[in-house]
Amino acid sequence: MSRYTGPSWKISRRLGVSLSGTGKELARRPYAPGQHGPNQRRNKSEYGMQLTEKQKLRHMYGLNERQFRNLFMRAGKIKEGKHGVNFMVLLEQRLDNVVYRLGLATTRRQARQLVNHGHVLVDGKRVNIPSYEVAVGQVISIREKSKELTIIKDAVESTLGRPSFVSFDAEKLEGSITRLPERDELPQEVDESYVVEFYNKLL
Repeated sequence: MSRYTGPSWKISRRLGVSLSGTGKELARRPYAPGQHGPNQRRNKSEYGMQLTEKQKLRHMYGLNERQFRNLFMRAGKIKEGKHGVNFMVLLEQRLDNVVYRLGLATTRRQARQLVNHGHVLVDGKRVNIPSYEVAVGQVISIREKSKELTIIKDAVESTLGRPSFVSFDAEKLEGSITRLPERDELPQEVDESYVVEFYNKLL
């Protein structure tokens, strides 16, 4: 299954969560798309709720189903901590997500594009793999030739705050993960226990 590349606002409205992080998708129409609009049936089965939470998390980080499931299985092999939380931490360590968290891009989609096009360095070496797992302390920076890109400048200037588990130098356009995030620093609109239940029934 390939990665979804269609309208992200439609997915945001269907899942009831802002995938861009701006909240604009739900500001005007805070209900699912479709001809029945806000009058659509809202009651969901237990499976429906599990699927919704899984889809929220998958679309939020922009993974296809195979990548998502494989990372979930990896998280299950970590001996310490809860499976669901470990899974979300691994998602946070993806290079495209770290670029987004540092404020070098306004959305994860934009961050993925910057990585794919070779604008991002990890410890001084170009890495163009969005799924690259960033370790604590590794320095994420922008290639010298790319520092004047308007898209990056605008993103840095518009960033109002960054998570406490990252550090960032706006002058050098570089930063790093200083520690692994705690659960209360991860997306609150997702209930990861439903994701664990969903896959436990399948795997």
